[in-house]
Amino acid sequence: MFFGGKLDMPLLNIFQLHILIPWILSMAVGILVGGTPGLTATMAVALIVPITYYMDPLAGFAMILGVSFTSIFAGDIPATFLRIPGTPASAAAVLDGFEMSKKGKGSLALTIDLICSVIGGFIGVISLIIIAPPLAKFALQFTHFQYFWLGVFGLSMSAVLSRGNIVRGLISAVLGLLVSTVGIDITTGFPRFAFGNIELMGGIEFIPVMVGLFGISEVFKNVKSPDRLIERTIHDKINISIFETLLIVWERKWIVLKASFIGTCVGALPGAGADIAAWVAYGIEKKTSKKPEEFGKGCIDGVIAPTSANNAALGGTWIPALVFGVPGDSITAIVLGAMLMYGLRPGPLIFQQSPDLIKSIFAIALVSQIFLLPVGVLGIKAYSWILKLPRNVIMVFVLIFSVVGSYAIRNSFFDICIMLFFGVIGYIFENLNIPPAPMILGIILGPMIEDNLRVGLIKTGGNYLPFLTNPISAILVLLIIFTFFSSNISNIFRIIFRKNK
Repeated sequence: MFFGGKLDMPLLNIFQLHILIPWILSMAVGILVGGTPGLTATMAVALIVPITYYMDPLAGFAMILGVSFTSIFAGDIPATFLRIPGTPASAAAVLDGFEMSKKGKGSLALTIDLICSVIGGFIGVISLIIIAPPLAKFALQFTHFQYFWLGVFGLSMSAVLSRGNIVRGLISAVLGLLVSTVGIDITTGFPRFAFGNIELMGGIEFIPVMVGLFGISEVFKNVKSPDRLIERTIHDKINISIFETLLIVWERKWIVLKASFIGTCVGALPGAGADIAAWVAYGIEKKTSKKPEEFGKGCIDGVIAPTSANNAALGGTWIPALVFGVPGDSITAIVLGAMLMYGLRPGPLIFQQSPDLIKSIFAIALVSQIFLLPVGVLGIKAYSWILKLPRNVIMVFVLIFSVVGSYAIRNSFFDICIMLFFGVIGYIFENLNIPPAPMILGIILGPMIEDNLRVGLIKTGGNYLPFLTNPISAILVLLIIFTFFSSNISNIFRIIFRKNK
């Protein structure tokens, strides 16, 4: 009902004022939402969609795409300066971005983030344009068996995110898996680990846990050291040099391309999304790096990999959404609902029935990357100025936004209690040198691993063999083995090489 002749327009019409103004305003909203701990890119898109109902459909898609790309990038701002991911896709940015910030290089890390987000976004969208049909077809070959191993592979990345201690990383990951099992069992309908608490029967939301582990634990750590509370939150001079940063990124161009390709491929797998893409790209980059010991200590490569992957993954998530009507993540699930609201039915026929619409969406996605650069620079400068306030003032705002963000998920005070509980857990982890990142990964991937394992076993009558016989499954198993034993294998090759020498 919203279409008619409106979409049969030249692509240059996306630069009309009635499209440009809401487009740029939505990107500013994306910076605000993404930079606020506890608020997600999905929430930003969900808030934008109702506004677009009575607008030109192109303006609606411009707002949706603009807010999603900017909010994913903006999540890296508090992750870098405060050690609090603004969005789930920014959790991996904490590992090296925050360490760079502690060394007075936070602005450099965020400028690298911004440029790599733009490049990753371009690569993701271009991949969407070129290889949408064959890549989406490959993604549909994944059954419950392959998705199980994909989840285990993602979880095995905890071994490389644990700063050299695999045991502590696995402990954290297993605890994350346990947390993911709380609530009603979707197969049997029986409550698990709820202990008679009605709130726990609905499961534990990921956002309060993430905010608690990273944000509230940081508040506790600062309160323990009163002398630090009167210091400025960040000390580095805000000197954003795009040209110098471009040279740094150019020296690592292959890392950007590799991470962007990984992000696009992971994003094209329904249900994976930008957060998993960031973790996988970070883990693979650390495993293949010549200096893996530098990761987690302020390594530029550790900043580039996840931020290139998560923005590239956004383009990847549109591949199954447009071609087959299968959402790649929660954002494209909302977008599919918006398309149906506009009277469109995503699927293979959309390329024949609405070619101008598809071209316009592609054009909007590409131009959004160009707009991201100036909007991102303004966002970095704005947050950098705010974060020059004394640490005690910033910690109060962190606490307020953490409470608001946790409450806003389900309008539940119980989620605030969950946030505080995991804030204590995060503080204990900090003292025991247990990394919180694998726990986050376990919570994200737990439902995916469990559901696909159980459905697969139901389909096979309890036979585990089909989990191993498929070629894709076999490749994923080999990747998992490589993840855990690659360091030992490389040591063996070094010993053999030295003996031969």
